Amino acid sequence: MASPEERLMEWLRDAHAMERQAETMLSSLASRIENYPDVKAKIEAHLGTTRQQASLLQDCIERRGGDTSTIKDLAAKFVAFGQGLSGIFVGDEIIKGAMASYTFEQMEIAAYRILIAAAEQVGDRETSAVCARILREEEEMARWLSENLAPLTQRYLVREAAPELEAQH
Repeated sequence: MASPEERLMEWLRDAHAMERQAETMLSSLASRIENYPDVKAKIEAHLGTTRQQASLLQDCIERRGGDTSTIKDLAAKFVAFGQGLSGIFVGDEIIKGAMASYTFEQMEIAAYRILIAAAEQVGDRETSAVCARILREEEEMARWLSENLAPLTQRYLVREAAPELEAQH
């Protein structure tokens, strides 16, 4: 049975790998978006935020005397690479990408709520504060996605109905 401190470290490593996975997914998606500049800009901005979040998590892990898990980071990047490639084979990639991004944000939100509770349980206020900051950023991105799913879908459908317009990306 793991102690609360050990579990916190494990979950911090998981979160670090999760952010590395998000980085790969967002980078792949952003590189293929051509006809939705507002979506591309938001994803690229969140990509920068994601890189900063991974760095903040690494700092928390190192401050607690640990190191990141290379295996978890590589496994997460491999999964993300596969997810990124899957978008190439669907005709509605922008919609599938938006759905996947929204779902991933919800998983991240849950992970950071758990990390905050665990950090508070072991008295690590600094990690709790870092995770609370990241949580707010993830909630903001999830909110943006939620507010933009319907308008994006409508734009996609208009573009798809017009033979001269590319809708997929």
